[in-house]
Amino acid sequence: MSRTSTTHTSRTVMLVRLAIVVALLAAWEALALSGILFRDVVPSLQAIGKAVFRLLAGPEFYANLGVTVAEIGVALLIGGLSGLAVGILLGANRFLSRAYESLVYYLGPTPKIIFFPVMIMWFGVGPGSKVAMGVISCFFPIALSTAAGMRQIDKVLIRVGRSFRARTWQMVSKIYLPAMRVPVVNGVRLGLGVAVIGTLLAETKLSNRGVGCLVINSYSTFDMPRMYALLIVVFVIAIGVNALVGHLGARRAHTKS
Repeated sequence: MSRTSTTHTSRTVMLVRLAIVVALLAAWEALALSGILFRDVVPSLQAIGKAVFRLLAGPEFYANLGVTVAEIGVALLIGGLSGLAVGILLGANRFLSRAYESLVYYLGPTPKIIFFPVMIMWFGVGPGSKVAMGVISCFFPIALSTAAGMRQIDKVLIRVGRSFRARTWQMVSKIYLPAMRVPVVNGVRLGLGVAVIGTLLAETKLSNRGVGCLVINSYSTFDMPRMYALLIVVFVIAIGVNALVGHLGARRAHTKS
């Protein structure tokens, strides 16, 4: 495919995306003005825009955002490293894979919020229980993606590493991780998404700090524009972080090649 054709296709895709966004915004505004639903259940775009401005202008949001980001970051670090280690073990050892991978596979889709009462009993009502929810949420996609990536590694690379008598950490850092970079990055992106969901859900259930707490407070006081503003800001931040992770993975792959 020529460069001109690729550029034309990219522009067409961007136009289609823009048209979809404009259509959704127009449909939302029409629904807000129609009066079909109760007042303020679907606020106008202008009301939501003002709420976003007030939200970003005040210090309260940033303090609570810092709490949520810290909880998600710690959860992703613990759950990511644990999932990476378990995925490497399952992918490298056929016996462990046959014995335990099916358990990980079937527990993965289980709604993790059902474990929240257990997390409260174990870690209390503070940040520990929210971090724990994020950990168990992101662990499974990272472990399964890593295990699948391990099986895709060229066996020649593994034999070369063993022939040079590479230690375990050398095999992991020099052969395993570079060879399965794409599955690991995809697993981290999925893990980040579910970690955000798990942490925010935990904050909405029992917390006096964090973005989830702000969302549920806005809902309780029927401040719908503020609630939608919070959801939009969190959505934009999550998209940005996800895109950054994907960009860093692609950039590293380009550098290696």
